[in-house]
Amino acid sequence: MTEAPEFNGDILQVEHISKNYGVVTALTDVNLRLAKGEVLGLIGDNGAGKSTLLKILCGFQQPSSGRIVLEGQDVRFKSVDHARSLGIDAVYQDLALIPQLTVAQNMFLNREKISWPLLNIRAMRREAQEHLNEIGVRIGDINAPVARLSGGQRQAIAVARSVFSNPKILLLDEPLAAMGVKEGAIILDLITQLKHEGNVSIIIIAHNYGQVMEVCDRVNMIQGGKITLDKYSSETSAQELTDLVVAEYRKALEERHRATAS
Repeated sequence: MTEAPEFNGDILQVEHISKNYGVVTALTDVNLRLAKGEVLGLIGDNGAGKSTLLKILCGFQQPSSGRIVLEGQDVRFKSVDHARSLGIDAVYQDLALIPQLTVAQNMFLNREKISWPLLNIRAMRREAQEHLNEIGVRIGDINAPVARLSGGQRQAIAVARSVFSNPKILLLDEPLAAMGVKEGAIILDLITQLKHEGNVSIIIIAHNYGQVMEVCDRVNMIQGGKITLDKYSSETSAQELTDLVVAEYRKALEERHRATAS
């Protein structure tokens, strides 16, 4: 039996993770670490395997091989609920919000407070407002349907709901996608606030490398199904990251051209 590595302060370690879908290989040999309270940016071209890795880390998919070590202990997530019970939660682009329900109702979705036989609406409203205030999310009306909110506000509600469950690790899949500067600022401010508090470690997938440099402590790049770059944000730049991704894209095009020509 393989022994778990000595706990070195990293809340999460990923070792030699691979993922195959039949003959298609999404991840080949991913090694990743995440420190307590750290914000890690995960970047790479489309199809590089970023979302696949997050789905494995939140229990939505099983790896084909490799190991995950959480706080020094080997774990194998049986489901999303299992991963969540161990402190890992994820927010995806679809957000899993119900537009017709209010902000407070969405904050307590699937964990409603009940004063038998009725929902305790007053308590949910009060606690939702208190929690949003605590993490700096400003919503004009807690009783407003989510459908009336901006994209940035809806994303903030989804992140706040996950933080409300006190996760150890929060996975954010493209939280800034298709947002303007003003809406994106809401999420960047929220991530900055969470980083300042230091209670949750975050992995964030993003394509805007300027935003990655703004909020992330460290950056990992996935290329060809493995991590090819691991640098602190202070050691790299948005331009370097862009150049690396473009170079990998051109390399893939050349290989595809050669394969077609042969």
